Amino acid sequence: MASRVLQGDKMIENIIYQIVSISALAIVFGILLGFSAKKFAVKTDPRVEKIKSILPGVNCGACGFPSCEVFASAIAKDASSDKRCTVGGPQISAGIAETLGTAAPEESGRYAAFIRCNGLDENVKRNYIYDGPKSCIAASQLATGGNKSCVYSCVGLASCKNICPFNAIKIVGSIAVVDSRKCTACGKCVAVCPKHLIELVPDNKKVLVLCNSKDKGKVVRVNCRCGCIGCSICQKACQPGAITVENNIARIDYSKCTLCMVCVNKCPTKAIKMT
Repeated sequence: MASRVLQGDKMIENIIYQIVSISALAIVFGILLGFSAKKFAVKTDPRVEKIKSILPGVNCGACGFPSCEVFASAIAKDASSDKRCTVGGPQISAGIAETLGTAAPEESGRYAAFIRCNGLDENVKRNYIYDGPKSCIAASQLATGGNKSCVYSCVGLASCKNICPFNAIKIVGSIAVVDSRKCTACGKCVAVCPKHLIELVPDNKKVLVLCNSKDKGKVVRVNCRCGCIGCSICQKACQPGAITVENNIARIDYSKCTLCMVCVNKCPTKAIKMT
């Protein structure tokens, strides 16, 4: 009977010893963790959180950074950087400048994406019925560059529409069309277009060349009813010298364009339009 009592006391002693040991170790580890947290703590700039709260948070990448958080950290470290949130516009730029204690950057005007194509079915021919993946990239990798008679034409399979975080692009007929009121010039559509048809232009300059063909005029006429034939009539007629023809295609220098509409009226194929 006495031996059983001794064994019970021994077990209780062992349990108490284990509890005390574990508690002591927990206290030691807690002290070490607290010391490490204080010793190796990464100091955060409170301005980063403030800038993050100002940004739209869409993580579109237009600023050149993969996310709004990374942009906020980078701009807080280098307040002199010329990087800006094009999506947010002047109001957000002013808020960031106020947070950083710098002058707000001078705004160069609002930009919007524009698709250099008018390859609707009424203007171009269909060489065959495409029945592959619904991707502009996949379709353009075919030997024919797509199923339209003009190899430079918009494929119309919505790769740009699907990547646009602002729902600013829709497919009309067989080509993509940008709603400039929703567009923030984030540039995602520019990067994804396999035909390199999309560019950013000043939103207040509505004279646009709806063609991207590099073919000579004779070939363009066969493939598209309203393509630019590189005739240079617009270039000769433009008094401010805002239009040049390079690689058989008209290009507009918007810094010189006065919206006089002469090029629109003179273009024989109506490739230049006022939108």
